[in-house]
Amino acid sequence: MNAPLFSLLDQNGKHHALAAYTGSWVVVYFYPKDNTPGCTKEACGFRDRGAEYTKRGIVVLGISKDSVASHKKFADKYHLTFPILSDEDHAVAEAYGAWGVKKFMGREFTGVLRNTYLIHPNGEIVKSYIGVNPLVHAAEIVHDTDVLQ
Repeated sequence: MNAPLFSLLDQNGKHHALAAYTGSWVVVYFYPKDNTPGCTKEACGFRDRGAEYTKRGIVVLGISKDSVASHKKFADKYHLTFPILSDEDHAVAEAYGAWGVKKFMGREFTGVLRNTYLIHPNGEIVKSYIGVNPLVHAAEIVHDTDVLQ
């Protein structure tokens, strides 16, 4: 399946279009909310493995429904070295299947699901990670791209 195309603003107000990354491996990871424990661990995992991703030619794009301003504070606080994109109307999350019903403390609501999509340089989604473990996810992707390349 080809990855749904998008163009969103990052934490610095710069547009990122998925089409601009044709020819590169791309990790598109969706996360629920800036500055929450699991989301912070996941983002820092990607940050800490940045050299491994760069060596393999992998681009990381984080996406949540938080605003550009929220993303800026989050990126600055944790020294994030990759774009985190604002999908305030959650249209991109919906296109990827990363928007749905969640449960927390006995109540149900809709929101961004913690899913990641590994996109081949030809634009095809080659692996979907559904409900990821933020503590090991960044390492898992390094392993999988080594196997797939």
